[in-house]
Amino acid sequence: MTQVAYNERVTQRRTGGGCLFLVIVLSVLGIAYHLWERGTAVTPAGVTTSDGTGRYVALGDSYTASPGTGRPVGAPAGCDRSDNNYPSLLAAKLRPAEFVDVSCGGATTEHLTGEQKTRDGTNAPQLDAVDGDTTLVTVGIGGNDVGFAGFASQCATQVQTASPCKTQLTAGGRDQLAERITAAADRLGGILDQIRAKAASARVVVVGYPTVLPDDDAGCWPVLPVGAGDVAYFRDSLKRLNTALQDTAKAHEAGFADMSTASKGRDMCSAANRRWVEGPTPSVPAAPLHPNARGAQGMAEVLEKLLKLA
Repeated sequence: MTQVAYNERVTQRRTGGGCLFLVIVLSVLGIAYHLWERGTAVTPAGVTTSDGTGRYVALGDSYTASPGTGRPVGAPAGCDRSDNNYPSLLAAKLRPAEFVDVSCGGATTEHLTGEQKTRDGTNAPQLDAVDGDTTLVTVGIGGNDVGFAGFASQCATQVQTASPCKTQLTAGGRDQLAERITAAADRLGGILDQIRAKAASARVVVVGYPTVLPDDDAGCWPVLPVGAGDVAYFRDSLKRLNTALQDTAKAHEAGFADMSTASKGRDMCSAANRRWVEGPTPSVPAAPLHPNARGAQGMAEVLEKLLKLA
């Protein structure tokens, strides 16, 4: 999902695709399960993050950072984060007393708890930004753990019906992406527990990834030079990742922002005036195979509605 989804270096910028995305709204109320099923966010008693109160911290990868969609933000170093990504747009609506965005292109779950080296230096673990005063945390992570970016670069083919990546990644009866998805979800569960330990009263929301590939296996050949078998394989793998993220959030009493449903029909193969995710050659400022400004705005609106239901 990123070179064919922006392999951290297409356009000489490191973003780390996949990046695909996540937000968290933690609940300590007994009605959490019922509200979870409806996709709502439960607010811990006495906690607010709006109108000059509260502290919002955004964690995530390049699907959160939204490289190329606005003016670049210099910190964290080398992260290619824009000033109009969905956390910034959400913060502008909520108006918390403090807003901290440490999302970074190329980030994996390991970089939430460990340092991340970028072309411009070394950044502290993203989780360092979460403290006892934090009242809202959004987390968009997982795509780079699965490795969509690295594998996607191998999928280009001149045969529209081919599926070189699926053949490679499912050889011997193993599905490597499925295994990586399971591992990423397990790591995310531990991270959600750490967030709760650091910010006991925070609302936590895991943010899912938007729809990147169309339902039609033919995709948008030859604009996207990926065979039908691989289009279906990567599309289904991203769905599996989103489901794993949602299940993990639920198991750890976090909220989940479903971006795939909201962006259905707005994938990279849709009309330029509708799409949330750009193709290999963006038609508007954005990283290849990453959210554009419309996508960032759409994701912010999904989160705003989710949080207002609390």
